[in-house]
Amino acid sequence: MTLVYFDWLDYLVFGAMLLLSALIGVYFAFFAAKKQNTTAEYLMGGKTMGMFPISMSLIASYISGISLLGLPAEMYTYGTQLWTIVLSEWAVSLTIAIVYLPVFYNLQITSTYEYLRLRFNQNVRLLGSAIFIIKMMLYIPIVIYVPALAFSQVTGINLHLITPIVCVVCIFYTTLGGLKAVVWTDTLQTILMYFGVIFVLAYGTWRLGGINEVFRINKEGDRLDFFNMDPDPTIRHTFWSTVFGNYFSWLASCSVNQAMVQRCLALSSLKRARITIFIMAAGIFIIVSLCCYTGLVIYATFASCDPLSTGAIRKSDQLLPYFVMTITGSIPALPGIFMSGVFSAALSSMSTGLNSMCGVIFEDLIRPAYNKPISEKTASFIMKIIVVIIGAACVALVFLVEHMGALIQAGKSLAGITAGSLLGLFSMGLFLPWINATGALVGGATSTLLVGWISLGTQAAMIRGDIIIVPKPVSVAGCPANFTAATTTPTSYNAVEFDRSGIFFLYRLSYLYYTFVGMVVCIIVGSIVSYFTQPNEPAMVHRDLLTPLIHRWLPEQNPHCRRPRLTQHNIEIHARELENLRARTANSVNHYQPSS
Repeated sequence: MTLVYFDWLDYLVFGAMLLLSALIGVYFAFFAAKKQNTTAEYLMGGKTMGMFPISMSLIASYISGISLLGLPAEMYTYGTQLWTIVLSEWAVSLTIAIVYLPVFYNLQITSTYEYLRLRFNQNVRLLGSAIFIIKMMLYIPIVIYVPALAFSQVTGINLHLITPIVCVVCIFYTTLGGLKAVVWTDTLQTILMYFGVIFVLAYGTWRLGGINEVFRINKEGDRLDFFNMDPDPTIRHTFWSTVFGNYFSWLASCSVNQAMVQRCLALSSLKRARITIFIMAAGIFIIVSLCCYTGLVIYATFASCDPLSTGAIRKSDQLLPYFVMTITGSIPALPGIFMSGVFSAALSSMSTGLNSMCGVIFEDLIRPAYNKPISEKTASFIMKIIVVIIGAACVALVFLVEHMGALIQAGKSLAGITAGSLLGLFSMGLFLPWINATGALVGGATSTLLVGWISLGTQAAMIRGDIIIVPKPVSVAGCPANFTAATTTPTSYNAVEFDRSGIFFLYRLSYLYYTFVGMVVCIIVGSIVSYFTQPNEPAMVHRDLLTPLIHRWLPEQNPHCRRPRLTQHNIEIHARELENLRARTANSVNHYQPSS
């Protein structure tokens, strides 16, 4: 099949998306009524953001280009078992709304990791901040690599020439416009993302003869696999790992993530924040399902002539761009709209990561190091410099991503290194009042090191070829008569299941359990260490620091227990924010006013 590349109209559509994103940053930096020159405005949007843009921003942040390209490739290569991850989304949203969000909203903290200082001490806060920064520095390079890979596929341009362009645009509007620019560009990009995906899968389905025909071809190709109930934790994807294991993965990504909390606190009430959480869950459910179904459409299209076997593409993550250019490339501007959607997903995830990392680095690492107050003008300048530096570092790390396996597994495997320890730290703080600071510190560090060893060891074993993930069978029977297979690898090891029994057990563990393992290790180690180092007296832990879910079982609070105190800087910011909110709306409720 002849490769089709971008034409001038596609470049025009794609360029318009990048230009609009940059202009949004310029608007909020120079022309908006409220300039982004204070900490409250730059990091929290002045707490006057609406539910619609915040919801769109959250959806865009959690559905990156990894999902848009990786999920269809997963369905095509390994079948549909991973699709059942959508079942855990609703449970995660309910857990966030009831357990985690009320505590963070009541405390009104700028950095999520300020909670760890209030509940434990400054050292635990620094550990949480460091783990988060490591997590984002591992994740963002993959997010950057994804659109560069897709763009290279549809234009023929080297992906390492594209990467700096993507990052410069993203760093530009994130640096200038702060949270408001990030949120509104996310809104624009989410709309483009949905439109591109829906249009492509609708055209592909119509071309094949309808939904029934798509599922019939996939059933014949052994792609439909939703209920593998085998409890073996070493099987890559089963119903239990995709629902139970992914529940903890998503809970860590959403409930204690700085990006999530930062956006929820940008709303004027807890009720509005909870509604936004459920809108986000619905949006993620829809877009994940659309991406998975797109994978079925791609398989049905290439069921008799696998593009990997023909050498038309190098990696399975290029399947969707190849499909778009070969099947829908004749439709004017559609490839440009599709690539705008993929880039939009990546830009939104990267900008969110840069903005949230900027908040954590400034509030948790830089501000405490200063012996005197930092002026708002100086703070704004420092935060902009932070965004530029970490953005440049992420670009440099992209070169390592190229050597990793499938995007979905690589992304979740690396995220699992830090997600479990962070979820464990916050869950211990919220649910277990007797855990002390020493227990939290040792538990968090032990969890991160253990899961890091498992994840990186597994990736190294996969690179060496010690672990092979067996794909579903593919065919080249329908390829043109003059076709000569570029490689027979995709079809050569389908008949025999790869024997991994000689590999170390933890390296064989499904990557979807990494977060669960990390959380359990963190809590167990933290509990044991606390027991031997004088555990806290539960009555001395203020209830504002514990989830409302356990208040009924707590002993009567000691009258000498002091209410959690924020830093003087945060007290001043919150006083100004509360004053502004009262002036703008009569409905602003549930705000916590710290005692001075």
